Amino acid sequence: MDTAATRTAVLGAGSWGTALAYSLAQNGHPVTLWARREDAAREIRETRRNLRYLPDAKLPDSIRATSDLTGAIRDADVWLFAVPSQHVRGVAEQLAEHAAAPRALVSVAKGIENGTLLTTSGVLRESLPKADPNRIGVLYGPSHAEEVALGQPTSIVASIPDLAVAEEVQALFMAPSLRVYTNPDLVGVEVAGSVKNVMALAAGMGDGLGLGDNAKAALVTRGLAEITRLGLAMGADAHTFAGLAGLGDLVVTCFSQHSRNRRFGEMIGAGRTLEEAADAMTMVVEGVKTTASVRQLAERYGIEMPISEAVGRVLAGESRPRTEVHDLMTRDPKHEAAHLDGSVLGDAILPA
Repeated sequence: MDTAATRTAVLGAGSWGTALAYSLAQNGHPVTLWARREDAAREIRETRRNLRYLPDAKLPDSIRATSDLTGAIRDADVWLFAVPSQHVRGVAEQLAEHAAAPRALVSVAKGIENGTLLTTSGVLRESLPKADPNRIGVLYGPSHAEEVALGQPTSIVASIPDLAVAEEVQALFMAPSLRVYTNPDLVGVEVAGSVKNVMALAAGMGDGLGLGDNAKAALVTRGLAEITRLGLAMGADAHTFAGLAGLGDLVVTCFSQHSRNRRFGEMIGAGRTLEEAADAMTMVVEGVKTTASVRQLAERYGIEMPISEAVGRVLAGESRPRTEVHDLMTRDPKHEAAHLDGSVLGDAILPA
């Protein structure tokens, strides 16, 4: 793949898909941006703006916007899936019989599919049997679209089993304001990037309750322990969780005003119902459905994830945020420390 002129199909014209299309166009690459609705594609063609999702970014004329899915991927070297995680399968299945496999298939959607409990790369592997699974991966990290579109410094991670392909994707996106690292630990990167949205919901609930900085710092720290515990059970490399896809993405999602998961949690913590909070959002809140999948994964692997369980009970209407805070704070005493290499203090890896 000649990254000097790589044709990329960005499938999904939400804020992140639009920001990445913008970044690629700024790098001089031909980009086709697929929008599910024709009126959204027409708006981008006519105004060169995505007024619903990224209104402040003036999009280059080199970005071609379309609502024709098969037309969008025609002759594309890279397919970039930027639809919500629970919709990745639906889009991919429409492309399953496409004859020409791309050089790379990359998901930027962060979530665990309900029912199958697959990460988005797993969904793509299952939905696109003609594609080389070693060319399927993700582009994750602490990266709010609003800041990427403004050219503010951002660092992310490309994780694809074939290292040569990962390095090509790295080169494709690298820019003075967008630094890309590679990481071969696809499982760890996806677990970290997906479960952090559950923790952001919890952090937002704390904000809505007015719990303060001490509580949020503890939540982020213990949340990282939960994410790591699940990742290790699924075969991930412990070091990933101290990196950009782990700690980096967790911090930005739990603290940023741009974070839709944190904002949703804040509304719940302040007393709004699930329906009221959902109605107030203009974008998909990935953590809501991912929470249910994470609880099932914890049960499958026999590990404790008390924060995730607490968020799940609140979202299911079984409890209230303040009740869950009390219950978390009054749990039995535990050892805190366990090394990220899996060695233990006491008799449990990363105690709950």
